[in-house]
Amino acid sequence: MTKKLKVATIGGGSSYTPELIEGFIKRYDEFPLTELWLVDIEAGKEKLEIVGELAKRMVKKAGLPIDVHLTLDREVALKDADFVTTQFRVGLLEARAKDERIPLKYGVLGQETNGPGGLFKGLRTIPVIVDICRDIERLCPDAWLINFTNPAGMVTEAVLRYTNIKKVVGLCNVPIGIEMGVAKLLDVEHSRIRIDFAGLNHMVYGLDVYLDGVSVKDKVIEMLTDPENTSFVKNIEGIGWEPSFIRALNALTCPYHNYYYKSQDMLEKTKKDAAEKGTRAEVVLKLEKELFELYKDPELAIKPPQLEERGGAYYSDAAVRLITSIYNDKRDIQPVNTRNNGAIASIPNDSAVEVSSIITKDGPKPITVGDLPVAVRGLVQQIKSFERIGAEAAVTGDYDKAVLALTINPLTPSDTVAKQIVDEMMEAHKEHLPQFS
Repeated sequence: MTKKLKVATIGGGSSYTPELIEGFIKRYDEFPLTELWLVDIEAGKEKLEIVGELAKRMVKKAGLPIDVHLTLDREVALKDADFVTTQFRVGLLEARAKDERIPLKYGVLGQETNGPGGLFKGLRTIPVIVDICRDIERLCPDAWLINFTNPAGMVTEAVLRYTNIKKVVGLCNVPIGIEMGVAKLLDVEHSRIRIDFAGLNHMVYGLDVYLDGVSVKDKVIEMLTDPENTSFVKNIEGIGWEPSFIRALNALTCPYHNYYYKSQDMLEKTKKDAAEKGTRAEVVLKLEKELFELYKDPELAIKPPQLEERGGAYYSDAAVRLITSIYNDKRDIQPVNTRNNGAIASIPNDSAVEVSSIITKDGPKPITVGDLPVAVRGLVQQIKSFERIGAEAAVTGDYDKAVLALTINPLTPSDTVAKQIVDEMMEAHKEHLPQFS
């Protein structure tokens, strides 16, 4: 009898789930999954049932012996799981819309994982993740936790610092999106590209780029001076870099750098977009309604191409590639969020970083990059301070620390504005912030 291989996905009713299913189907030969448990909360029950039925049709069409289970009982889903993936949103997209709208009133960028929005998503999410980790310790202590829930860097930081879970990897689709973008730019297969990534989640830099093992960084950076080529991720439209800036930086940026290097431009653009077509969350709400209507179709048995508009493109490639590499001790190189362990000299060893790592059965072994280039080091350290203090505020319910975290963030103009935003957002999100009551 073959060994049971069980994966539990928390937030199974997410519109991203078909991405994950596609990944498990594509890599079944390397990862012969037997049980997939999709778990959600009562508020997500309808979506769980819709997406769960689509998942079953996809598996059936592929002719694979994977049992897909749908449940609202997290404990049943976690019991004896080999891998646990997390992809949930506390307060759903309505909470994200508040994260995006409220800061704009104070002339501060509202965004899902950056500035006030990133802080408040962390404050809502981290207590839930800590709770899940306690369940993992009890119900599946040998399982790997693969976290895709944003803000992935702050969440991974909190798990490493405030739980007993050692087998945790944070994951984001931005690095793989950059790899795919570079492959497209050079008109080659993705498998031929490798990038040395280092930094933090949504604050990661490509320090070198290889095609078939030979550095092509200079060529790629020159191509990126074309304003058409600067953004690789669907949900952020770049405005185009100044060629002199990108040449002097001498590293690949990620789309989220727009918020820091073009703060005023992005603030104006975000305000304009919010006024004309709604915040990103409001746009995604409409997109999700359309996606779930598609998912309901009993004839649909594949991941619909419209899902890529959602911003989670390549998630399945990233998530299932990582799981497969741990399971098979592949020792390939992938960018992940993991404990620094000296890989980046300018970040504390016990902090979470996003860095190219060798993926083994014992987890990621981060590749040593030494010091980050002086041009980016300070900004990365500042964001790491924000993540550290933000995670502490989330776990302790310390209001003053929440104000401090937001003040540290470079997108916030002053401590006074930070306090005003924290006060209004605490009130707006109070049902999801019990630790502060």
